Amino acid sequence: MKTPGRPLPSTTTPSGRSPARIPTYPIAPTATPVEITPLHPTPASAVTKRITTPPPIQITPAIGIPTDCQNCHTSDGWMPATFPIHNNYYQLNGAHAAIANDCAACHNGNYNNTPNTCAGCHQPDYNATTNPNHAANQFPTDCTQCHDENAWAPATFDHNAVWPLTGAHASVPNCTDCHIGGNYTNTPNTCAGCHQTDYDATTNPNHLSNQFGTNCTQCHDENAWVPSTFDHNTAWPLTGAHASVPNCTDCHIGGNYTNTPNTCAGCHQPDYNATTNPNHPALGIPTDCETCHTNDGWIPAEFPIHNNYYQLNGAHAAIANDCAACHNGNYNNTPNTCAGCHLPDYNATTNPNHSAANFPTDCTQCHNESAWVPSTFDHNTIWPLNGAHAIVNCTDCHIGGNFNNTPNTCAGCHQADYNATTNPNHSAANFPTDCTQCHNESAWVPSTFDHNTIWPLNGAHAAIVNCTDCHIGGNFNNTPNTCVGCHQADYNATTNPNHSAANFPTDCTQCHNESAWVPSTFDHNTIWPLNGAHAAIVNCTDCHIGGNFNNTPNTCVGCHQADYNGATNPNHLSAGFPTDCALCHNENAWEPSTFDHDNMYFPIYSGKHDEEWNTCADCHTTPGNFLAFSLYRLPRTR
Repeated sequence: MKTPGRPLPSTTTPSGRSPARIPTYPIAPTATPVEITPLHPTPASAVTKRITTPPPIQITPAIGIPTDCQNCHTSDGWMPATFPIHNNYYQLNGAHAAIANDCAACHNGNYNNTPNTCAGCHQPDYNATTNPNHAANQFPTDCTQCHDENAWAPATFDHNAVWPLTGAHASVPNCTDCHIGGNYTNTPNTCAGCHQTDYDATTNPNHLSNQFGTNCTQCHDENAWVPSTFDHNTAWPLTGAHASVPNCTDCHIGGNYTNTPNTCAGCHQPDYNATTNPNHPALGIPTDCETCHTNDGWIPAEFPIHNNYYQLNGAHAAIANDCAACHNGNYNNTPNTCAGCHLPDYNATTNPNHSAANFPTDCTQCHNESAWVPSTFDHNTIWPLNGAHAIVNCTDCHIGGNFNNTPNTCAGCHQADYNATTNPNHSAANFPTDCTQCHNESAWVPSTFDHNTIWPLNGAHAAIVNCTDCHIGGNFNNTPNTCVGCHQADYNATTNPNHSAANFPTDCTQCHNESAWVPSTFDHNTIWPLNGAHAAIVNCTDCHIGGNFNNTPNTCVGCHQADYNGATNPNHLSAGFPTDCALCHNENAWEPSTFDHDNMYFPIYSGKHDEEWNTCADCHTTPGNFLAFSLYRLPRTR
């Protein structure tokens, strides 16, 4: 950039030429230009030659222009100068680039405080703009928001980058229609912010009274206020009868769209409560109406939860859609028992005649829900029909068709058979009336009574022909269960040995078994072992004196006192020998004895007395008295 020089003082050169104009150069933004003046009149050529080597000047590098002068100046002269590094300080683009060589257009000769904002240079353009009027609309002065550097017009402001202008918004003529008072800072960004007046003035429907939401996009779009595009189905599908509801407030009570119920009962609870056929509250029918009803209408209705109240199985399931077949239009007191509906079928049944036979009216005991016939009554669940019972008629047992008190014991039905039986005569023999003890259900004969379950019949008992041989007089209740109870006569008649005389015990099993009376199998050893000479005894009474088996002695002396008293060598009695014969004798024979003098009284078979005597009398000098003995020294015999 160049600055015109100023004229030198009025002087005349020797050649008569006008004074030369000496240029001045901007040294720094705050420096005072230095004027270079020749020291004496000199031809202009000489001046030009002299300034090719300028004198030292003062430089203040405030904006950091490089010291390589040839970037802007030439050696032909300090002026004019260029400024190719202008873009290092401010980009010259578009229209600015076109005046790059017209520095004064922006700088006006002052390069120190040149503005660097749009409005710094273009405020007059801003103020003069009328379409739109920037100043009146209070447009911002940052021109780059709408303009670029190529030209003032056309402008490039994209309103959509801030707020898309679509539909009717795109045709708004004046910015101030939305930016009231030219205020672009707090322009509303909600529908109601601009359209509250439209909202308040709408009467079909009246938005205000219906308390419609102020978010207009729920019903409207930006193309036009009408028609509206609200799709109710996005919030709640209006189907069936709902689609014909005339007024919004029929559902949105009081125009409250915030808490509108979204359940059936939320709107239809009064309908539910008022329903009497059937009475919904009384039956506890759920309030989810769509379980039974549709949106098309309250009736006709279905009842898919019928099984919650009464199971529809078999033939009942086939009439599930024919409600009137059971309900006859009255759903409140429909019977829930078989006879409640099927009593005519019960009364009309003749094979068997249910009414005459007094069959119970609980049909499920014989029938199922699939069909009336065939019946599926299983008598075995109450009383198994086995053997001959399986082929009888119902009234043979259920007398008079009375199924309530039918006997469940043998005699209850078979008393006549019991009374007529003669072989054996059950009645005369007082047989028990529990027939199962002898008979089964297949037939009355043959009987299957097993006597062994009560009293085993073994041996001779098994050959008894007549029951009354034991069950005297046919009394089966007090039949003896002991031997003597039946065999006392046999006991009394026995003579070898004479049981009665010998007082034998009446427990026959001690000597006899059930096979026969003789031979007997009494084992004496179980009471008293018969060893040695005892085993050779022939007659029981040799020991059991007088046949008394109760007090027979069980000691030696009890039987052998006479032998003890008759012993003389030595004399047991006079010698005071003990009566425990086993001390000296055994059961094989009376002698030889096994008396042990050494251990029992005094050692004579050992020690010093061994072989010093010959007979008992050598010491026992008193004849027959073994209690007395001599202490004198015996003569040595060896």
